[in-house]
Amino acid sequence: MVFLSWTRPSLQQQNDCLSKSTDFNYKTKFKGATAKPVTSLKEDAELTKDGFFINHSRVLLGSGVDSFDKAKFGLQNWRHFGLNWAFVDSKTPIRSEVKFCVCNKEILPWVMMPLQMVYVEDSGNAKKGAASFRFGSGTLQGHLLAGEERFSIEMDEKNQVWYEILSFSKPANFLSFIAYPYVKFRQKVFANQSAEAVLKHMNAP
Repeated sequence: MVFLSWTRPSLQQQNDCLSKSTDFNYKTKFKGATAKPVTSLKEDAELTKDGFFINHSRVLLGSGVDSFDKAKFGLQNWRHFGLNWAFVDSKTPIRSEVKFCVCNKEILPWVMMPLQMVYVEDSGNAKKGAASFRFGSGTLQGHLLAGEERFSIEMDEKNQVWYEILSFSKPANFLSFIAYPYVKFRQKVFANQSAEAVLKHMNAP
């Protein structure tokens, strides 16, 4: 089951996709694994044994409370998907168990990939020091990949504000299996362009 559209997917098409994607397509024991520190995820022997590939990127956005608040607002409003070839409905609430579609333009058709938020964490106090806002989403039946992805905004003890993407994934479909080198390349392209989109939001008035 693959969800395709020859034109930019409408909200109705996305809802139809989500109504048919009822279950996660990866093992329950891995749900929430992206909440772990990066080093812990990379050293997880079970993930490696199960064939998952770890993808990680981190970019400095600025410093201080104002930068953290602006970056957090951007993440809450899906500015990290402000791309011409990939998008998420900007009205999608960041809330645990919410389902949503990532829509990607792949050569000719658009591909709708269903996910569900596994957790949302808003911790610390930017005015008092370190703070973070992050959420992790797991892939549902019909997604080309199986796994989980976390997006986060963090202000460290030096008041530096970071945007981070952390994921583990593997092919969940014959198409993604035969094209996996291309899929991993696209993941890196997305990470770079997503960071650029967040930086563009940060630099906007």
